[in-house]
Amino acid sequence: MLSYVIVGSGYRAEYFARVARTWPALFRALFLCRSEAKAAKLKGDTGVDAVLTPEAAEAFKPDFVVVAVDRGHVADVAEEWVARGYPVVTETPVGDSEAKLARLQELEEGGARIVCCEQYHRQPILAAGLEAVRQGLIGAPRTAYISLVHDYHAASLIRRALLVGRQSYTLRAARRVSRAVETDSRYGAILDGRETDEVRDQALVTFESGSTAVYDFSPLQYRSYIRARHITVRGERGEWSDTVLYGLDAANQPWRRALMPELPEKYRCLDTQYLRDLRKTWRAELFLDTLQDEYAIATVLLDMGEYLSGGPSPYPLWEAVEDARFWLRLNQAVEASDAEG
Repeated sequence: MLSYVIVGSGYRAEYFARVARTWPALFRALFLCRSEAKAAKLKGDTGVDAVLTPEAAEAFKPDFVVVAVDRGHVADVAEEWVARGYPVVTETPVGDSEAKLARLQELEEGGARIVCCEQYHRQPILAAGLEAVRQGLIGAPRTAYISLVHDYHAASLIRRALLVGRQSYTLRAARRVSRAVETDSRYGAILDGRETDEVRDQALVTFESGSTAVYDFSPLQYRSYIRARHITVRGERGEWSDTVLYGLDAANQPWRRALMPELPEKYRCLDTQYLRDLRKTWRAELFLDTLQDEYAIATVLLDMGEYLSGGPSPYPLWEAVEDARFWLRLNQAVEASDAEG
């Protein structure tokens, strides 16, 4: 069983508590927060105990510490727990400035163990599509269209979809603002027809190999009944489009295959009735939700056991740094585009 302390008390911090509650035979968790009121609320909402001091958290004897604070403080809090001698799993992004990213890399070079909990590529359908690309079922991937997740999450998927690793790239971007009706939220459906600004960032990313990606996303897509989310990856012998794979066999006869959210054998211990039902009720529309997100986060935490025993990192720091840099460069490109008018 793996034990971890969750530093933070917000919406994302609760994901890590729910993982421990859903798979109690695999994980045990404890919150570290700033006030008794927050501690009481977290325990009431999640069933996970909370303490108020680092010393009380250390008495829990965690295998690692999860840093789930706001993104402006992730790197700083991670450094604090590294200084205390603990492996750290951070929320995304791992840092919000070049200086902080460089500092984390220095810490790693000095022996710190820092993992970022980037999880989208571990969601079942996305993992199936990425594995199909890796196996060469569509040929060499050359172009990608990502209208699925924001900023650093998109960077992670782009890199995997195009198999570009650490290749350098150029980026051109612009921000468009239009109006759209709000239909959903974290707290339930919105039915009064209210409108909001739909702020959409669009970017063209060109890698040194010539592969290209189009990033096209608005935060409204996360919770909306009238905005879908999409991923398309094209190679010379096929295409991955949302939940369908298209390709050619050895005789150049076309085939089409539905991607199914099957769990790799390694993670079948994380199976739940929800995930079994999801596999039985496959749908053509690309569908990502909170429970799939929790499963994906759980796979990262489960892999921490192997990492702490000398195995590979669940998500190497260099990747997390590249993700954060994409986000910073995207914002710079958008600002430059706005300045040009």
